[in-house]
Amino acid sequence: MLLHDTALIYGRYLRQSLRSRFALLFGVLMPLLYLLFFGPLLTGLPLGGQGSSWQLLVPGLLLQLGLFGASFAGFTIILEKSQGVVERMRVTPVSRLALLLGRVLREATVFVFQAVLLVLAALVMGLRAPLAGVLIGFAFVALLTVSLAALSYALAMRMDTPQSFGPAINALTMPSMLLSGLMLPMTLGPTWLDVLSHLMPFRYLVDAVRDAYVGAYATAHMLYGVLVAVGLAVLAVTVGTRVFRTAGA
Repeated sequence: MLLHDTALIYGRYLRQSLRSRFALLFGVLMPLLYLLFFGPLLTGLPLGGQGSSWQLLVPGLLLQLGLFGASFAGFTIILEKSQGVVERMRVTPVSRLALLLGRVLREATVFVFQAVLLVLAALVMGLRAPLAGVLIGFAFVALLTVSLAALSYALAMRMDTPQSFGPAINALTMPSMLLSGLMLPMTLGPTWLDVLSHLMPFRYLVDAVRDAYVGAYATAHMLYGVLVAVGLAVLAVTVGTRVFRTAGA
């Protein structure tokens, strides 16, 4: 029953995404701009760690894609509430967990597709990475998207207007980006900033994907990254489901 309901919701929202092809491509624009205009600046610089500048930058851009895209997924819930869609779904027998999972799996599908486009562009720019590492990167993007989309939907269920939702998300995503080392390794900064960044869970995902892109799979970074990514996804889906149930979504 849960799988059937989830598939129905997933299919409904995926069809909506496929009808908006421009939005699918536009969502990857910002990481592409970083790739094209910021990436060449790093070539030849002593960035520390293993791998080339592309193997440092592209993993960060992949997670940036998930961070910013999935965090704003809740806007659709606010729109649906204003149009009465959520109210109509309340009277259906569909599982509340399925209502959430169908939505977040759609988000994960969209952002993995965009991540593939980003990696293809990076290969043209000069990225060289093992296939297994690239696939691991996609898996981390999917888990991050599930986590942030679930939390975004939960927050949006508690808010009534985009004017209140947007600033709240911006206030959370900007520090997350700056303290996660998405653009450059945090080890390049002062010690206090590196220590502070370890309080940000996304830091562990970035480090894990960077290890994967240089073919280092059995590392502490990879272990911590997997634990944080899976733990965050489970926590986010649990919180999101509870909010959907109490809000009567």
